[in-house]
Amino acid sequence: MCSIIGYKGKSDAAPLLVDSLKRMEYRGYDSVGMATVNEGRKVSFRKGVGKVAEVDNSLNLTSMKGNVGIGHTRWATHGAVTDYNAHPHCSCSKNIAVVHNGIIENYKELKEELLQKGHRFKSQTDSEVIAHLLEEYYKNSVKKAMVETCRRLQGSYAFVAAFEDGTVAGARNDVPLVVGVGKEGYFLSSDVLGFLQHTDKAIFLDNCDIAIIGGNKLEIYISNGKKVSRPVTQVAWELGAADKGKYAHFTLKEINEQRFTVINATNQNEVRMDLFCDIISKAKNVFITGSGTSYNSALITKHILARFANIKAETIISSEFQYSPAVLDKDSALVAISQSGETADVLQSAKIAKTAKAKVISIVNVPTSSLARISDSFLGINCGPEVGVAATKSFTGQLAVMYSVADVLCNGRVGINAKGEIIRAIETILAESQAIAKVANDFQTTSDVYLLGRALHYPIALEGALKLKELSYIHAEGIPAGELKHGPLALMDKNTEVIILNPSDSTYNDTISNAHEIKARGAKLIGISDKYDEVYDHWIKIPKLNEALYPLIEIIPLQLLAYHAALKRNADPDYPRNLAKSVTVK
Repeated sequence: MCSIIGYKGKSDAAPLLVDSLKRMEYRGYDSVGMATVNEGRKVSFRKGVGKVAEVDNSLNLTSMKGNVGIGHTRWATHGAVTDYNAHPHCSCSKNIAVVHNGIIENYKELKEELLQKGHRFKSQTDSEVIAHLLEEYYKNSVKKAMVETCRRLQGSYAFVAAFEDGTVAGARNDVPLVVGVGKEGYFLSSDVLGFLQHTDKAIFLDNCDIAIIGGNKLEIYISNGKKVSRPVTQVAWELGAADKGKYAHFTLKEINEQRFTVINATNQNEVRMDLFCDIISKAKNVFITGSGTSYNSALITKHILARFANIKAETIISSEFQYSPAVLDKDSALVAISQSGETADVLQSAKIAKTAKAKVISIVNVPTSSLARISDSFLGINCGPEVGVAATKSFTGQLAVMYSVADVLCNGRVGINAKGEIIRAIETILAESQAIAKVANDFQTTSDVYLLGRALHYPIALEGALKLKELSYIHAEGIPAGELKHGPLALMDKNTEVIILNPSDSTYNDTISNAHEIKARGAKLIGISDKYDEVYDHWIKIPKLNEALYPLIEIIPLQLLAYHAALKRNADPDYPRNLAKSVTVK
């Protein structure tokens, strides 16, 4: 995933674009670039490898002249991380500049065709073909160039182009692109955070829309060139949520915000909640899908639906959904879970379900996202922007939403309404951050970590392992504790770190037996429990809670452990290598 931004208005474009790129840097941070159009109708380019602040310091991006411009931060898919492969890409005549997010699947065929026509390429990216296609079709008509170019492109993409006459244009296909409507200009952005500091009014383009900002007006067309109108929406997110405040990193800030966001997630519109629950309760077959952290949420959702609402559901990881033998029909419901609501595999799963005439309901953090808009019903996580690449508050928000759903379906037996108790438990754990940082000292040179749990705790073991991999680059593996003797015990020795998820609930005695088996092989044990046992080398204490609700709090020590381990290993927890916030391409 990359971030793209375009601006046309009365202000100097460059400072606005640099600020916007910094706010969206979580979407990609391999390289940075910008292009502006000055009054002399000259398109100027500057780009380089590194983060926004670094490239700005070296190339002085903010000094670029003009009231029209485009910018980009890259997460590499095609071509190495080099200055040449950084965006924007330009046409041969340098009268058109393009920034792109997505994958052009037929770029090789298009490139060969364009080379035969005399076009010269400077990068190894798929994105550069867009600039040359626009040049090929640009005969003093931006509209013609955009329509014909989009007609030739295959794949999932969003791009923004700046033309020498000062026009800015953008198009999308299965990748988000949003218009920001300001008093003194327009923005085209992959994310509302790109312009939210300037305007809270947005137009969420439909799939295959083309937006053209020429002169002082915005025009929107569908793929055949027919003009259409789209509604202006007021964006509700607060800009302050996208600022680190007193915290060293967004990741730490967002971990700490869970004392508020978990409860926010339980505050749902009653009408929307009733519709969501009605769809689940009437479905003959329920499927749950998600990717990464959201898939771990799906595993817990499956458990609590079965346990409290007597609803059997099947979980399918989104990237495997298209290959699944599961039969969806008009009597089925798909619960799709996604923080961004733009994850490509999740959207494809929803489209497959729609084609089968199944109901699609979703849990998302962005109520204006593509997933929310195609769903028959959706519930919001309500946790505000999550900038850290590794999901933290969105995970517990997803769980809180599904606990609330199960609570409605089973007439309050889940216990999610014990909000004061939940808040106190979270605050108690957050207060132990420095003690957890000391435990992370052991991870400075660790190469392998195993996390064990049973029942509801097993998906938390998977999520904890994912956090360690993402943030600290340690090989970590979540294991069902009951499977220890079926292979994993062979991995246990004095060089192994093992984390045991073991609150004093119905799984406690069996799991503590596993802990002793591991200890006998010389491994070092970290216990996460409300109850001390001498088998632990380190004990991270958590408050005692309703058994069903432990996942809401026991993930937080693991998030903190992964965060502090990242610092010990000199990794940037906000920007894990090779990763982006949400994967909008396959």
